[in-house]
Amino acid sequence: MRLISQCLNVLARWTNWLLVKSKLLPEDPIAQFELDPNLPTFYVTRLNSYADLAALDRMCKQLGLPSPMQSQKIGNTEVPRFIAMQNPTPLFSNTAKPSDALQLSKEIFHALKANPETKAQILPVSVFWGRDPGKEKPGLATLLGHSLTPSWLRKSFVVLFSGRDNLVRFSAPIDVAQLMNDKADVEELPQKLLRVARVHFRRQQLAATGPKLPSREALFNSILAAPNIKKAIAEEAKSKGLSHHEARLNAQELLDEIAANYSDAMVRVADRVLTWLWNKLYNGIEVKYADQVRTLADKGHEIIYVPCHRSHMDYLLLTYVIYHQGLVPPHIAAGVNLNFFPAGGIFRRSGAFFIRRSFAGNKLYSAVFKEYLSQLFIKGYSVKFYTEGGRSRTGRLLPPKTGMLAMTMQSMLRGIDRPISIVPVYIGYEHVMEINTYLKELAGSNKKNESVLGVFKAIKNLRNYGRGYLNFGQPIHLNQYLNEHQPDWRQSITADEAPKPQWLNGQVANVADQIMTNINASAALNVINLLATILLSNEQFALSRQKLIEQLRFYMSLQKQAKYSDYVTQPNEDAEALLEHALKLEKLEVLQDSLGDIITIKEKERTLFNYYRNNILHLFAVPSVIAQMLFNRYEVTLQECEEKLSTLYPLFAKEWFLTPIREGYIQDILNSFADHKLISFDGVKACTNKDNSALTKLEMLGKVCHLTLERYAITSSLILKHQDIKRAELENESEILANRLGTLHGIKSPEFFDKKVLSNFINTLREQEVISISEQQTISAAAPLNQLQQHLNDLLPARIWQSIHDTL
Repeated sequence: MRLISQCLNVLARWTNWLLVKSKLLPEDPIAQFELDPNLPTFYVTRLNSYADLAALDRMCKQLGLPSPMQSQKIGNTEVPRFIAMQNPTPLFSNTAKPSDALQLSKEIFHALKANPETKAQILPVSVFWGRDPGKEKPGLATLLGHSLTPSWLRKSFVVLFSGRDNLVRFSAPIDVAQLMNDKADVEELPQKLLRVARVHFRRQQLAATGPKLPSREALFNSILAAPNIKKAIAEEAKSKGLSHHEARLNAQELLDEIAANYSDAMVRVADRVLTWLWNKLYNGIEVKYADQVRTLADKGHEIIYVPCHRSHMDYLLLTYVIYHQGLVPPHIAAGVNLNFFPAGGIFRRSGAFFIRRSFAGNKLYSAVFKEYLSQLFIKGYSVKFYTEGGRSRTGRLLPPKTGMLAMTMQSMLRGIDRPISIVPVYIGYEHVMEINTYLKELAGSNKKNESVLGVFKAIKNLRNYGRGYLNFGQPIHLNQYLNEHQPDWRQSITADEAPKPQWLNGQVANVADQIMTNINASAALNVINLLATILLSNEQFALSRQKLIEQLRFYMSLQKQAKYSDYVTQPNEDAEALLEHALKLEKLEVLQDSLGDIITIKEKERTLFNYYRNNILHLFAVPSVIAQMLFNRYEVTLQECEEKLSTLYPLFAKEWFLTPIREGYIQDILNSFADHKLISFDGVKACTNKDNSALTKLEMLGKVCHLTLERYAITSSLILKHQDIKRAELENESEILANRLGTLHGIKSPEFFDKKVLSNFINTLREQEVISISEQQTISAAAPLNQLQQHLNDLLPARIWQSIHDTL
């Protein structure tokens, strides 16, 4: 028997080498879980399979971990390292033999008890062959592929057809010492270990594949049978003079328009196509903080991904990254404008469901969509939607649209039994493929509808876009959030659709703002947005190579020493290497003379660079204000910095979705300035070093926020000059004045002239009680506006104020 087992292991190894391509998660389990390859090691897996064992053995060899095909000696006891929870089903039977997992576990714990000085590590390992979740109603594909305990024949088909999609996922080691301390009776330990392992593998399976898929017909029938849909159909029939059958057909057509038709085969094809695409487009996709998402999935959380929206690439990139993190791709809320041939069918089979821009006036559509979304949550599917509602044309986060979030929280009130966690996601690029289109739209061109021609044109124009960045932000645990902010929320839980509780809209708005705040708190610095921040603050958008490298090094160091957030990331390369990489992207121009290189933004890229700067402008808001104070006055106190920012920061926070200013942040910035020899700082007073190098660095950093402060100055000056000015008049006059300043001072930043940005700023002034707005929409200044004006007067140069006053 031992000889047969050895022969089968050799055969499995050769088969693995020929047919199997495995992906390892996490990429470095030894470092992440602090594993010790020299300790006695055991591997707990779900299935006793030679194919699984061979795949695991190959990964262990790559990692330098002990082989699972060998036995482990503890004292005088020798125990197999490979412990499988279940045996495969025999070829001609439906009942598998009991595994020897319990007996092996007993031997391990008895050996450890007899040798208390010995430490051991027990590693749960999940081995997946493809990610097919299976069907609720079995068919031929299910018969040949998906099964939790396949026979050797079925497993052969699995390896043959899914061997290139093998995933080996290590989990954190079980704390053996803690288990033995908790349980005095060693006989109880094996049962506890196996109970924990069963729950763990069940959750891992659900996280990787998702729940079994219902047939489209069965899903539609269950939705149409829901009480609230029946009521909506009856109202549709009555209001439009239709028969019940006709109204029901209308509802079914709406479902057919909305619903995804997820296909594992399509996802696998898309994975290969996207791998080719990313290799063609990008020099790499950098992903950070994915481990926290896997942890949530392992704990059984319903996960809702809410990314920022920069590009159509976001749809593909985030889903691709999630899939490669060993998690099931989410169902994606996509605009109905993307439902065109052939993209619509591909997106739908990749998990996209389509949503109209507006539900207004269509009660049946609203009811059907809400019920469909609720069913996704009830069945356990992860979901992704963009709370901004559309792609940002300026590079700034857009004010959130709360419709999808409100429906999500209403679904919670139907009694979903799993915790729900929202995962904000920051997505950034060194080049956004639609950026030229955005500029045209901001200049007044109409937005073009997506089409097949547009797809082929985009493919034709594909080129090197640099690097992409995806940071998973700090999750928001909805259940916990509501427990803290709305303790009575569970009283609103009902099995069916019910009227919205009064508190819902307020809490939805608060959660939406928190999502946007967490997205910006996980921003990714890259060489293009850093260079945009530096060069756009300089006349002629140019610097010598050496000065540019120095300022780039300074900005990166500043973000390390005075962290805005622990989730913010930046490149690992040094400033010189980053600049060389940026030059390859053909956005910059190198001018040469006898004194050396000058780096400048290419003329056609200058307006576009504002987009990239806006991705990270919020990270430099506070340092910029402090730098400007130091440049203007040469001497400031910590208290003066705090006082000025107490007025400005609430305005920044509302505009850029900033976290509350953390304790010690301002002091950290001053300490960083001191480390760079720009100032001297004793913890109370900061004095500027008056050498040209220090002043130049402070001046450039101080200019980063100038355009924002200039916008504030335009609006505040108009309000103070014209008391009881009408809101519409204020917006028009501000736009006129902004355009004049743009002409006089060479300002080409699109958001400087954007009426939406201005309107949001006026709303912020009202919320902060800096102004008041009457029912007749007339605006009056409150006392804090004079203080704001004084702070702006201290920070902005005289030439700007002269231009404003000349116009007024």
